[in-house]
Order: sequence, then C-alpha cells, then structure tokens
Amino acid sequence: MQPVLLTVAAGPSRLEVMVADITTLDVDAIVNAANTSLLGGGGVDGAIHRAAGPGLLGECRTLGGCATGSAKITRGYDLPARHVIHAVGPVWGGGSRGEPDLLASCYRTALALAADNGLRSIAFPAISTGVYRFPAEQAARIAVGAVVSSLSEKPRGVTRVVFCCFSEGSARHHIDAIAGHGLT
Repeated sequence: MQPVLLTVAAGPSRLEVMVADITTLDVDAIVNAANTSLLGGGGVDGAIHRAAGPGLLGECRTLGGCATGSAKITRGYDLPARHVIHAVGPVWGGGSRGEPDLLASCYRTALALAADNGLRSIAFPAISTGVYRFPAEQAARIAVGAVVSSLSEKPRGVTRVVFCCFSEGSARHHIDAIAGHGLT
C-alpha cells in the first residue's frame, strides 16, 4: 500500500494524492496518459503497456485510436486495476490552442467512462505534464477543477479518485490545487 499524502472529501467521493507507480494501484481503473494511436509510447503510457502485458496492446489495436481530449476504456489484463482508461491529453503549445479545455475534457471523459462502466475507484496520472510539456502547476489546477466539478454535477457512483503523482513536486501541485478549492 502506497502512503497517501492527502485525503479529502468531495461530496460523496474521496480525493487522494499520492506519489506512486500507477501500475501498482489496486483500483477499478487507472488512467493512461495515452497518445492518439493508443498503441503505447513512453512515460506512463509505456509503463502501463509493459505492466499490462500484450493483451492490452491487442485490445487497443481494435479501438481505432482516440481524439485529443477524449478517452476510451479497455480491460486491465495483468494490472491490479480491472480497467485502463486511455485519455489523450494535449501537447502544450503555449495555451492558445485550447489546451486547458482539452485537458479538462480528458478528466471529465475518463470519469464519465468510469461511471458508465459501474466503476467506483479511479487513479489519474498528471496527464500531459511529461513529454507533452503542459505546465505542471496549471495542469494540476485543471485536473482537480475538472474532477471536483464532474463529481459535484454527476457523481454516479465514483467514490474514490486518486491523483497518482510520479514526483513529490507533482503531488504538491495537486495538494495546492485541492486547497484552492477549499477542500482541505
């Protein structure tokens, strides 16, 4: 069990922030910071594909890719998580090409997919903050804002949301964003 740095209530749901390897989490779904092909890549995407085994790539090949700002769901295969939700975040280009809205859409779409599939727990990485260069502090504010607003509008059964961060710095950004919503 990974140490949780922060746990807060957001309506009927619980938000958690932790520094961990997302591929090790025992949740209903982990979110993959995917590329539009859904066929694997580097960073979180590559780690999830490696940990899940070849079945994940085989299923992803049947999905026909995914648009930026959207998400698709697969089985989890060899992961502790039962499902993987592949969310395609935007590449940062300065913020004038709709990147904030596309990033928020990733989180909203992933939560909707989780709810539509009867899932109660979901773990998100810091989507687009790696090789896609989205500024980490801004991305954390967008992520927390999208999750909090989605849960308040349509909670539909998701009771646990984990912001699974790769570094202490990323975790701090998420904790500050949660505090900014008055939830600590």
